[in-house]
Amino acid sequence: MKNSALKGALGALAVVGVALIAKKAAKRKNFIKGIFNEYGIKEKSPFGLADKIREMNDEQYQELKGKFKKEFQSGCCTRRERFEA
Repeated sequence: MKNSALKGALGALAVVGVALIAKKAAKRKNFIKGIFNEYGIKEKSPFGLADKIREMNDEQYQELKGKFKKEFQSGCCTRRERFEA
């Protein structure tokens, strides 16, 4: 009895973990689609994005780079900065 309850709890935890990962992946996919639409990139691939970056001036590139940093930054560094400030 004890073993089956443990398996059930671990199974439920695994389902929650998979759901959180799927939610995060969907959010990032929507972000990338938004970038492609905002910058008018027709080819929906990394190569299309690279071609567009080559055409950008420095200011536009820094703006795009900031958007990617904001979206894909790790949560570990922001906590450390809060404690140092």
